[in-house]
Amino acid sequence: MARALVTGGAGFIGSHLVDGLIARGIDVRILDLLTPPVHDGRVPDYVPADAEFVRGDVRDPECMRQALRDVRYVFHMAAYQDYLPDFSTFFTTNAASTALLYELIVSERRNVELVVVASSQAVYGEGRHRCGSDGDFYPGPRSEEQLEQGEWNHTCPRCGGRLEALWTGEAVMNPHNPYGLSKRDQDEIAVKLGARYKIPSVSFRYSIVQGPRQSFRNAYSGALRNFTVQLGSGVQPLIYEDGEQQRDYVGIRDVARATLLPLDRAAMHGGSFNVGGDRSVSVLELAELVARVVGVGCEPRVTGLYRVGDTRHIRSDVSRLKAQGWLPEESLGDVVRGYVAWALAHPDFHNAAAGAQERMKELGVLRAAATVDSSRA
Repeated sequence: MARALVTGGAGFIGSHLVDGLIARGIDVRILDLLTPPVHDGRVPDYVPADAEFVRGDVRDPECMRQALRDVRYVFHMAAYQDYLPDFSTFFTTNAASTALLYELIVSERRNVELVVVASSQAVYGEGRHRCGSDGDFYPGPRSEEQLEQGEWNHTCPRCGGRLEALWTGEAVMNPHNPYGLSKRDQDEIAVKLGARYKIPSVSFRYSIVQGPRQSFRNAYSGALRNFTVQLGSGVQPLIYEDGEQQRDYVGIRDVARATLLPLDRAAMHGGSFNVGGDRSVSVLELAELVARVVGVGCEPRVTGLYRVGDTRHIRSDVSRLKAQGWLPEESLGDVVRGYVAWALAHPDFHNAAAGAQERMKELGVLRAAATVDSSRA
């Protein structure tokens, strides 16, 4: 029986891949360290009993060496995500572990037939924008001075006019926060070393993935998690900036289907693919949808606070993945309903958003524009 290694296989995306691989009759080995903030040290109850579980660190050569034993497919989903300024951890966990994976495959002549890595939409930074007069740009991060004044939108560097956010394809990576930088490096390591050493490799650049099993503890888990734990606890959902930020949210089942495609489509090998919801939704619209699903009449609170490193608008063009026969099937309503039902029924459900916000304030990640009354934020 073919065997697959899923690093981070007890996590959000990884665990759904484990389910999909087992359903295909593939033997699965999970490698996961089960560390905070995503985990609490225990193996989650959704991890299948018929998957081999190994507690270990993807940065540890001996651990990885053992995990790769008799493996035909590798799905490298282990990652570090946070808003904290622990920059080295992003690169050692996300990029260096990927380099170690290829090092062991090449140096030990392992018969690995496919490597799939979890990249991110964060590699695009602000993505592609257009000025009606001066054409397309890939702007850098918004300046601190701009954000302090509550001026949220990008302007043309030539004429000063407002830029229109466009759908972003795979051609240009322009990350500007530690997570995005580390994922850009991971993406290039996989695709370029894979080509150099003839190891079929695919990188998936996930948009904001949402659905059941998303950790309550991780501040990076996304807006759906934040809004659900707040509204489910009778607290107003907090909206950063003005709430008009555009995003493309994608359901976990659609993501799992996409990530398993390279098992059957050799034409995908050597490529990087966006995986998004193929829809444009504002943060405020998402909060209002979650409130309706939870069944409370709590109005979102637009704070004017902003997180350092956040993008204004980012939406991924999924045309290349569609050409492989994939289409997103889950509506945003279905995604929200599925997550809310799972979250509210979970025994560990609690409002972790307040503590995460205070922690980000302490570290200077979450800041207030000059027009904001900080006593009310």
